[in-house]
Amino acid sequence: MAEVEIHLYGKLRRLVPESRATEETVIHTAPCPGESVISLLMRIGVPLEELYHIFLNGTLLYTHNTMAPWLRYPQAQDDVWNWESDVPVKSGDRLGLFGQDMATLVV
Repeated sequence: MAEVEIHLYGKLRRLVPESRATEETVIHTAPCPGESVISLLMRIGVPLEELYHIFLNGTLLYTHNTMAPWLRYPQAQDDVWNWESDVPVKSGDRLGLFGQDMATLVV
């Protein structure tokens, strides 16, 4: 069964036991039918309050940074500040999660 790759950066690496800063920290999980990005992250125990940016397949999906669109990051949706949007996740997707300690990533 195909999976979703969830790449963790910064302090979020702690969610994977024995992760090392010198190696990629990745969680592989199968999405449930009809599952959204946010519901998948909640299901696997990612603390949403610690997230600052989420990338979906290399495009900016959600951010708390008001400057992100002006920096010309490709966006997965028009309103990257709407963390309530129900964006579906599917097998083969790749998520990049950046916590509050990585807030200046896009600056």
